[in-house]
Amino acid sequence: MPFLIALVVVVGVLCLLDLLLTLGVIRRLRVHGELLATRIGPRPEPMLPEGEKAQPFSTVTVDGVRLSDTALADPTLLGFFSPGCSACVERLPLFVQRARDFPGGRDHVLAVVVGPENEAADYLRRLRPVARVVLEEHGGEVSRAFRVTGFPSFALMDGDARVLASGTHLDDLDSVPASR
Repeated sequence: MPFLIALVVVVGVLCLLDLLLTLGVIRRLRVHGELLATRIGPRPEPMLPEGEKAQPFSTVTVDGVRLSDTALADPTLLGFFSPGCSACVERLPLFVQRARDFPGGRDHVLAVVVGPENEAADYLRRLRPVARVVLEEHGGEVSRAFRVTGFPSFALMDGDARVLASGTHLDDLDSVPASR
């Protein structure tokens, strides 16, 4: 019997040591997480933030129409997509629906597809009926003008190419009053 008591005491002490070590590891992980968060800093905006103006650009849509920063309608719904991006596939139907319902119609919607034409065919087919569409390679002129770093990216612009709202979800654009 004394052997069993000693064994239970040893197991109990081992469990307490294990608990203390686990709590120490958890505390240390929290400290490391905080250090990493401060060292990495906030994530960069996926495109120009609200209030900033796009750089001048001039391009041609897939329909052969010349388009520039000075030819944007007021307001303009803008979307950037990239083939192979799972979030783009998920949000494309939402963008198409919003573009279909957008005041001013197709002339007030600009969609930019970034990638090779053979991979972008489905995007072009779905976007052309509801938007003016630009196809460009990574680092293209329109993407540079709006400082796009992530896909999908959406914006609501005024006629001076100034961002009224932007984000990676269409809901990010809902902060702009409907009266615009």
